[in-house]
Amino acid sequence: MHIKLSHIFKISLLAILFNTNLSLAQQKDSTSVEKDSIRKANFLNRLGNGFFPTKFLDIDLRYLVKFNQYEGFRTGLGGQTSEDFSNKYRLNGYVVYGFVDKQIKYSLGGGFRVAPKTNTWINLSYTDDLQETGSTQFILDKRFFQLFEPRLLNIDLFHKHITTKVSVEHEITPKLLTEVQLATSNINPTYGYNFIVNNKNYHAFEVSTSKIALQYNPFDVYKTTEDKTTLEKEGFPRFTFQYTKSYKSVLGSNFNFSKVDFRTIHKVTYKNNSHTLLTLTGGIAEGETPLTHLYHAYPNNIRKETIMQRFSVAGLNSFETMYFNEFFSDKFSTFIVKHYFKPFNISQRFKPQLVLTSRYAVGNMRNKSRHQNITFNTLNHGYTESGFEINKLLFGFGLSATYRYGAYHLPKVEDNVALKFTFNITL
Repeated sequence: MHIKLSHIFKISLLAILFNTNLSLAQQKDSTSVEKDSIRKANFLNRLGNGFFPTKFLDIDLRYLVKFNQYEGFRTGLGGQTSEDFSNKYRLNGYVVYGFVDKQIKYSLGGGFRVAPKTNTWINLSYTDDLQETGSTQFILDKRFFQLFEPRLLNIDLFHKHITTKVSVEHEITPKLLTEVQLATSNINPTYGYNFIVNNKNYHAFEVSTSKIALQYNPFDVYKTTEDKTTLEKEGFPRFTFQYTKSYKSVLGSNFNFSKVDFRTIHKVTYKNNSHTLLTLTGGIAEGETPLTHLYHAYPNNIRKETIMQRFSVAGLNSFETMYFNEFFSDKFSTFIVKHYFKPFNISQRFKPQLVLTSRYAVGNMRNKSRHQNITFNTLNHGYTESGFEINKLLFGFGLSATYRYGAYHLPKVEDNVALKFTFNITL
């Protein structure tokens, strides 16, 4: 058969064009799949941080439904503008309603970025809400989010606060974050508390404070793409430091006091897919510090007669056998060890995990008599509890058992035991 060279050339050219188009189509499909994968990962990451993202507004899931002993059910809506709205300005806020106290609480705020390279923001906010007494917050823990926060269910000791604050966030490096905050607050405890200073009795009071916070994560691994730096791998140990100073007579402030707070978290990972998590937390308050700004040790046990009446949900880093409002300190330290064994590979979907826990707290309180109309103990002799968890038995729920022993062991054995649900879910 005689085939002309021109025909061979045409057939070869068509084959090259076909293969080129096929290759381009495959690249386009690959790029599309990669973009979809990035979008999905971004969506899950924002959801895991407590936001349901929309085009211009990220809905804050923390404010949808909560429950505590003072407000009962607390429900509302919150959110902040997304980067699609603006990468230079942001607005945020929330409004909630408590069905038992029948009060509306809210916050309004915003910020503007002054230096994109160091992610430096100046923020302003006004808040009228409640805060748990004795709960020191690290201001750099902005996006600590739990789908379900078990400790909130049983908290009954709150103080109202109306707070105006201005802050500056700045990244010295991606591994070293800082924030400076100035705030003035009107504090009004919801319980019959009085604070005596210089023979003067205070129930409601004003505080004006400055805070500086540092978060240092030296072993984090970051990836930079298209001038954007993202966290690729979380490293340990991690360190957080915060200093607070209250100024008397500044903007009507009633007290002089200072606080130093510190936390370090370390994770040791083993080859058999198990790991140990260690958390050390400490704080010292000096000066005329009211109970609202002192420390508890994150208790999570309610005062009921029997073990089953006290049955509730365990927290992540709370003391499960310590009763609410049992201890307060002006200096304290806690050390928590949790060892996570390799999950039991029972089936594709059923992989429960055994966790051993041990917690220790020590503290002190000077000038205890200043705090009137409230009864509490101190942690001078050291508080210890140990137990275990079996997590992810059904729909993220598991079971835990904890026993209180040592210096603060109670006379009735059953009062030292806490049986609870656990809840763990990963997005």
